[in-house]
Formats: sequence, C-alpha cells, structure tokens
Amino acid sequence: MLKILSGGAMRPLLVEAIPLFESTHGIKVDVRFALTSALAKEIEAGAVFDLALLPRGELDALAAMGAIAPGTQTDVARSTVGLAVRQGAPKPDIATAEALKRTLLAAGSIGYSDGPSGAYVAGLLQRLGIADEVRPKTKLTSGPVAALVASGEAELGMQQIVAILPVNGADLVGPLPSELQNVIVYAAGIAAAAANPDAAAAFIGFMATPEAVRIARAKGLDPG
Repeated sequence: MLKILSGGAMRPLLVEAIPLFESTHGIKVDVRFALTSALAKEIEAGAVFDLALLPRGELDALAAMGAIAPGTQTDVARSTVGLAVRQGAPKPDIATAEALKRTLLAAGSIGYSDGPSGAYVAGLLQRLGIADEVRPKTKLTSGPVAALVASGEAELGMQQIVAILPVNGADLVGPLPSELQNVIVYAAGIAAAAANPDAAAAFIGFMATPEAVRIARAKGLDPG
C-alpha cells in the first residue's frame, strides 16, 4: 500500500491518475487530501506516509527539516490562475494586463477566494490600481469561486484553473496574462521514513508518463 498525503488542488488530477497507476503497477494507493498548511503540520509532527504532494516551497522546507528524503523532490504540475464567466456568457478580453483591467472595471461583480488564491487576487487588484474602485462589487467565498459565477452571484471569478474546470455552469475564459500570473508548482517528495519508497518512486515516475500528462492538461494543470 502506497500512502499519499496531498494538497487539495491535486484532487482532480489524482482521482483519475491513481486508478490508472494502480492498474498498471499493481500497487494500491491510499490518498488523503487536506489543506497544505494542515498537512505540513502533520508531517512536522511525525505523520506516517510514503509520498507527499505539496507546493514546492512547503515541500522543500519539509526536506530541509528532514521529514522528506533530500533530493527526492520532483515537480509534478504547475497551476495557474484563470478567469471564469457564467456558462454561455460572452467571454471578455483578458489577453493583456490593460484588457484585464478594463474587463474587471466593467464587471458588475467579481468573485474570488478568501484563501491563498484570493490573497493573490487582492494583490493583483492593487497592482492594477483598481482595488478601491472594485471593492464594493467583490464577493468572497471559502468554496469554489466558479460556483459563485455559475449561480449568478458574481459576474466574473478568478481562481486557479484546476478549481474552475470541475464546476458545472461556469466557463473558463482563459489564464490571466503571463505578466500578472501566479504560478504554483506542485511537487512530490518521498518521506524520509517511507515504508514503501520504491512504490513512491514509481508513482513519481508515473506522473511524467504521457497518460498522466494528458490527465493533468485535461484538469487545467501544466505538467511539471
């Protein structure tokens, strides 16, 4: 049994990739998803696992303290932020920073998360110089931002693309302009005390195969 601890953003990828790995490698997988901050604390406290899938910064910090076997950290996927509209609605221009600024100013309401991705969006609005102007029409949520858009509570929504695509009733317009983008690199690392390090290494290798790359792209992630 391969025990994996994973940040929640990797769920759409792993729920499809893991059964394929199990069938091709004959290894059963037990995966648990949770907030990155909670998993990092568990790992620091001595959690039992074989493989962790977390943002690269957090994984490297765990390796530095000896919880992740040094040198096993491997980039798996890159997550970017996109903009969503209600299904069937016209897709606005967000090709450049100036176009995105005009689109946000023209929107009746803008949704974003009250979590880490929302902190980035708040900073983005500051960078664009429109934070004060759009504040009265912003909607915050602890759930999927695209759900606000699908329900009509927000005209536009910004969140990681991997969180937008699974929501019915919302359409992805596309990623935000590269000069404004917030890229999160998710990496895998083998536990220093892994009971099944070979299985963990096999899983890391599997995530670079064409089959796993295809799934990653379909879920809105760029391969690592």
